[in-house]
Amino acid sequence: MPKLGDWLEPHPHGIYVRPADAWIDPSTPEPRALVTHGHADHARGGHGAVWATPETLAIMDARYGAQAGHPVAYGESVRLGEVDATFVPAGHVLGSAQILLEHRGERIVVSGDYKRRPDPTCAPFEPIACDVFITEATFGLPVFRHPDTGDEIDKLVARLHANPERCVLVGAYALGKAQRVIAELRERGHEAPIYLHGALQRLCDLYAEHGVRLGELIPVTGVPKAAMAGHVVMCPPSALNDRWSRRLPDPITAMASGWMRVRQRARQKLVELPLIMSDHADWDELTHTIEEIAPREVWVTHGREEALIHWCAMRQIKARALALVGFEDEDD
Repeated sequence: MPKLGDWLEPHPHGIYVRPADAWIDPSTPEPRALVTHGHADHARGGHGAVWATPETLAIMDARYGAQAGHPVAYGESVRLGEVDATFVPAGHVLGSAQILLEHRGERIVVSGDYKRRPDPTCAPFEPIACDVFITEATFGLPVFRHPDTGDEIDKLVARLHANPERCVLVGAYALGKAQRVIAELRERGHEAPIYLHGALQRLCDLYAEHGVRLGELIPVTGVPKAAMAGHVVMCPPSALNDRWSRRLPDPITAMASGWMRVRQRARQKLVELPLIMSDHADWDELTHTIEEIAPREVWVTHGREEALIHWCAMRQIKARALALVGFEDEDD
């Protein structure tokens, strides 16, 4: 009797779907790739052909040059060899998708990266009934419980208003996190111009082109220091304490990341205002999702696998870790 899901082959550099002759999120160039989202630890250039959402393909085009892309809308299914593949929202970043694979009467969902809380920059996660749920576990420890996003944005706005002679410099990753911070500020009524480091401009423009409301964004280059007092300035994390930041009016350094829950990380990066904002599911979201979907098996692709596997075992859910490499925390 065939073993559940034995038509998927986990390799260190990705998951090979044998009856489709295609790879999911391969970290090396492959002839046929299905890509869950545009972060560099999941989307690489050089594939022969790429199936992904139109937004993910646009992100890959912007980062790697024109792709041999096959756009797949949310809810749309494509036939690849003997497998039907359907792309479903993952709630991670713009265009992010879970991939439902159907073959031999079995349903396997590859989550990619995902979160469950609202995000004005992307479509919300949709749970899908399946036999095998292949989940991430970036924050797969009970200590990781993310606070309310609105409260973190309120902390940022309060610090800004309390220091009108200074700016708040927010370090945020270029794809997803920067646009989410800006959009969340707009949702909370902050309509003042926001100043951008040049490295964030291209992807902010792409988000705006796809209908995400980011408001007035101004490049920092050429702006007098005094003009940025009392404003939010956005930059990639690498620029937080770089020479670039010296052109700003006495910046209050902030960083938006789920890892700001770990105080040592905030201290290492000399962050004055840690903003705990993650685009990944926290412990409660991971476990709630598994309970909601109720799969026969759970496979864990990367992150803190042991605790989640133990949690599944305590509930008589068969679970195992997949030894994938090359998945960094580029996005959080």
